[in-house]
Amino acid sequence: MTDSIAASPEPRLNRRQAAKIRTRQKVLEAARSLFAERGYEPATIRDIAKGAGMSTGAVFANFQDKAELFEAVLTEDMTRLAEVVEAGAPQGEPVRDRLVSALSAGYHSSLDQLPLFQAIVARSWFQPLAAEMRARAATRKLQLAIGAILQDAVSRGEISQDADLRLLVELIWDAYLSNYRRAAYDNWDAQALSDHVARQIDVILAGALAAR
Repeated sequence: MTDSIAASPEPRLNRRQAAKIRTRQKVLEAARSLFAERGYEPATIRDIAKGAGMSTGAVFANFQDKAELFEAVLTEDMTRLAEVVEAGAPQGEPVRDRLVSALSAGYHSSLDQLPLFQAIVARSWFQPLAAEMRARAATRKLQLAIGAILQDAVSRGEISQDADLRLLVELIWDAYLSNYRRAAYDNWDAQALSDHVARQIDVILAGALAAR
């Protein structure tokens, strides 16, 4: 008998399982489109079902309610945004430039979904604790992407070894997210947001940079 056991192949989905996955994805895409266009409250299950080309019963067969559907959209979109932010941080550049480039990429890729981000901020004040914890988990990958840039800067000697990286991540994430209000109420475009977050990062990093 050999010491290693060959990994079992992934089980193939039957037609019913594959159809259920396709239905769920159609619902998610319709919901994403409506949340991005209208925000959370104005987007109804009836309209989401209509956008997906199915009945409201089919929506409820996949999601318990609109809140669960919103959380599923949020999780997918924050995962994609984290990938954009990671890819937008140029290797080898100073930490300040890496952060600005990464967050600017985030603004440029997501500003067309402004009502969705407004809904994220608005719901964070009123949703139950369990829902808030799930929302935080959904945005964790993006915060980890910011943290990775800062951790690399520590290893390169740009940021002080005793800097509070957790607090720095929190401050940068809060600044990034709150700036969507500028887009919503002051008509700032992605470039204006990028310029502003650059100034915020300068202030946030001022006390953390290692002495030269």
